[in-house]
Amino acid sequence: MAVRCLLWMGLVLLGALGVLQTPAQAQLSVQPNFQQDKFLGRWFSAGLASNSTWFREKKALLSMCKSVVAPTADGGLNFTTTFVRNNQCETRTMVLLPAGPPGRYSYRNPHWGSVHEVSVVETDYDQYALLCTAGSKGPGHDFRMATLYSRTQNPRAEFKKKFVTFAKAQGFTEDTIVFLPQTDKCMEEPK
Repeated sequence: MAVRCLLWMGLVLLGALGVLQTPAQAQLSVQPNFQQDKFLGRWFSAGLASNSTWFREKKALLSMCKSVVAPTADGGLNFTTTFVRNNQCETRTMVLLPAGPPGRYSYRNPHWGSVHEVSVVETDYDQYALLCTAGSKGPGHDFRMATLYSRTQNPRAEFKKKFVTFAKAQGFTEDTIVFLPQTDKCMEEPK
């Protein structure tokens, strides 16, 4: 369980490492008339797809994590994710900076020193959000990730179907798409 959320968080961080785009990402749009204030709050990672070899090898160990999105003073977002590591709750915050039209952000990974583009491609703000992350860890190492976020730990079947369609449109195959199992650990609200 500890490994699952840690691995997922690692993927999120990897997903925020660079800005090189594949042709599919170059044409990726963001939510029309994106309203950042409506996107704020708690989200659960419900689905994930990635082209990473590491992801394919570890996807069976991943589990749902909780993220809280809050505004920054410069118009960006603090994306704080809580996950299980070594059977304890751990929290990491990514600072997403505005990078183009509303709904598109960039993230610089302090470990790798690279930047990734994170796009809110579609959301209804109240139930689900589809995000896509694109970047590179170096020449020939393009990274892509699609994520289904849900306001609850039980996303409706229609949103799961929408995510599969979205992920496949981004070039992901069945073996690169996973729905993350629920966990009670680290999901409660702080007291």
